[in-house]
Amino acid sequence: MRTRLLALMLSYVACAIMAQERPEWDSYLDEVMTTDEAETTVWDDTREQLEEMAQHPIDLNLATREELEQLPFLTARQIEGLLAYRDRYGPLVTLGELRMITEMDDRSYRLLACLCRVGEQPAETLPSLARMLSRGKHELTATARIPLYELAGESGFLGYPYRHWFRYQISYGDWMKAGLVGAQDAGEPFGAKGNTLGYDYYSAYLQLRRRGWLDQLTVGQYRVSMGMGLVVNNGAGQSRLTLLQTLGRNTTAIRPHSGRSEDYLNGVAATVAIQRQLLLTAFVSYRPTDATLNGDSTVATLLTTGYHRTPSEMAKKHNTHQTVAGGSLRFDGNGLHAGLNLVYDHLDRCLQPNTAVLYRRYYPQGRDFLNGSIDYGYAGSRFSLSGETALDREGHLATLNSMGLRIGDRWNGMILQRFYSYRYAALHAKGYGASGRIQNESGLYLGATCQVSPQLSLMAYLDAAYFPWARYRTSQSSESIDMLAQATWKRDSWQFAGRYRHRRKESDNAEGAGLKSEPEHHLRLTASRTATPGWRFQSQVEACCVLSAEREWGWLLSQNVGYSAKRWLLTGGLTCFHTDSYASRLYQYEQTLLYTSGLVQCYGKGLRCWLLARLQMVRNLTLTLKVGTTQKKDVSHTDVDVQARWKF
Repeated sequence: MRTRLLALMLSYVACAIMAQERPEWDSYLDEVMTTDEAETTVWDDTREQLEEMAQHPIDLNLATREELEQLPFLTARQIEGLLAYRDRYGPLVTLGELRMITEMDDRSYRLLACLCRVGEQPAETLPSLARMLSRGKHELTATARIPLYELAGESGFLGYPYRHWFRYQISYGDWMKAGLVGAQDAGEPFGAKGNTLGYDYYSAYLQLRRRGWLDQLTVGQYRVSMGMGLVVNNGAGQSRLTLLQTLGRNTTAIRPHSGRSEDYLNGVAATVAIQRQLLLTAFVSYRPTDATLNGDSTVATLLTTGYHRTPSEMAKKHNTHQTVAGGSLRFDGNGLHAGLNLVYDHLDRCLQPNTAVLYRRYYPQGRDFLNGSIDYGYAGSRFSLSGETALDREGHLATLNSMGLRIGDRWNGMILQRFYSYRYAALHAKGYGASGRIQNESGLYLGATCQVSPQLSLMAYLDAAYFPWARYRTSQSSESIDMLAQATWKRDSWQFAGRYRHRRKESDNAEGAGLKSEPEHHLRLTASRTATPGWRFQSQVEACCVLSAEREWGWLLSQNVGYSAKRWLLTGGLTCFHTDSYASRLYQYEQTLLYTSGLVQCYGKGLRCWLLARLQMVRNLTLTLKVGTTQKKDVSHTDVDVQARWKF
């Protein structure tokens, strides 16, 4: 009864007085992520990276090409245009100068304004480490989630059902960044039963930049991205729509790991400027990792969930150790770039998946893995080329190549080809693909965008893939197709968006003697209005139809309203959903706490209501409270999230 009363109160408040000006980059990310990508780490990794940039904006007067390549919405041509403008006219004085760069469109300008800053001039002398530590900016964030219901499996947990974490960081401009993260998932023991150091997970890092010939030095936990991800990429990935917006460019970057994901390296990484256009990057890592073991103590599966809630999960904690070393030599100049990449991987236990299962027959096996690649590209005023070709130690091939074309001032198009051998093995590869693995796939991607008018923009893609070897639930060669069309119209304070998506994949039929096709149709319509002073309203309707063994339907209706003032904000939403089963599930974005995911999975029949309040108590202390409840016929879930953020 108390939970239902809380839901009604939240519904009333949400429909009456809610508020918040949603960040431009946050709305952008919601627009470009599709349903299947929401189920992967791509969404969370990209959101975490953009959140970090929003809180600590990049200085465009000091940013290197590698830093600009971490922005997932810039094309190679736009990066070249920004660097050329800076070289010709000197440091930018205001963000308004971005309007004068011909390669920059309105969307990119508005996103850069959220994530970047200008005004600083390159220092004549390098600041000392002591000066950076004494005069740096500190930030401490503490977050907790309190469930007001019994979690599934709670009776078998080693710890309490509360989730909490902290994040401390000190930074000095773009020169230095250091931090420590401690995290605890619900059910994990704190300071006992395998976690004698308190939190279940820790991450510590220090990064120094622009120390003369040393472009960057990172110690502790970090992430590496090279080329188009065919050899190593444990940074943010690309969705099908961001791929279209960036026209498939590649990148090489090292950034500290300040999140709570288990996908990271631990050790030392450095980038050295041999010449202005020639950079050498090298890294070495040694870290424990979780694994499911076979009876002979070999590794059946490497785990990245990070859960240690039960005795069986705790037994898998850090039972395997992994050593990784590699590097990259990259040339950039006059729109051309080329790189040579190499990664070596060693496990102290032999990786031996169950190859008796057909789709695992060619999963990576052994103790030692070696991957090398060359990545290449060209960015011109009208077209761009990007690609990477990689080999593993057995000579198996993976290649990814794209071409972008600009037609006039309104049209952009691209074509992307990929071929990943079903025998190709790389433990740290993560790039574009329909299957989520850099293995057993070949395909063709076609996409186009059009700025019809200052108010109306169109976007569409078609992606066809072929899988020569068996996959999960598919015991023979199969195919898939994915197509999407999206339109966005903006005028004054109004924005309307519509999206239609069709997917079709194949899986084994009930008899196991052939394949069946599983088409899916998704439709989303969104309307939003930002009113003065500070009010914002957004309505969304989404529906899907899944044609598998039986036809299944799902629909979702949501309404968000909000208001933001100088020192506080109040925002919330109400969502009604009805799906026939989990197969027709839908996803809804909610405003949430800093450095946390706001994506909610909706399936079954029910009502979701949430309310978030943020108050700047004093100049540098901000408190945030969020209450969310999901009501179904037989299930009621209510969570309370609390966060305190202190800058000093």
